[in-house]
Amino acid sequence: MPQGDKSKYTDKQVRKAEHITESYLDRGVPEKEAEARAWATVNKDDGGGKKPGGSGRGRSTGRPAARKGGAAGGKASASRTAAERSASAKKAAETRKRNAAHAAH
Repeated sequence: MPQGDKSKYTDKQVRKAEHITESYLDRGVPEKEAEARAWATVNKDDGGGKKPGGSGRGRSTGRPAARKGGAAGGKASASRTAAERSASAKKAAETRKRNAAHAAH
């Protein structure tokens, strides 16, 4: 299988890569770079093509990077007291207010 051949990827993996590519293009990333990033993301999430003969065959995908988001944040927040969370929220609000005022100039 030559480098760059996508024949071992499932239809779902191809759709996923297309969707990611479109997202990057909407943000102004050049087309070749957007495609490279999209396939890198699919490979990171799934471990390669899933059809027989692909590098990821038979391997569990576990929890892809795109699904890990809330795990760490919830634990960090839960370990803090209500007073600490409140102080942090007040500090964040003050920072947003200061940044908004700075951006208005």
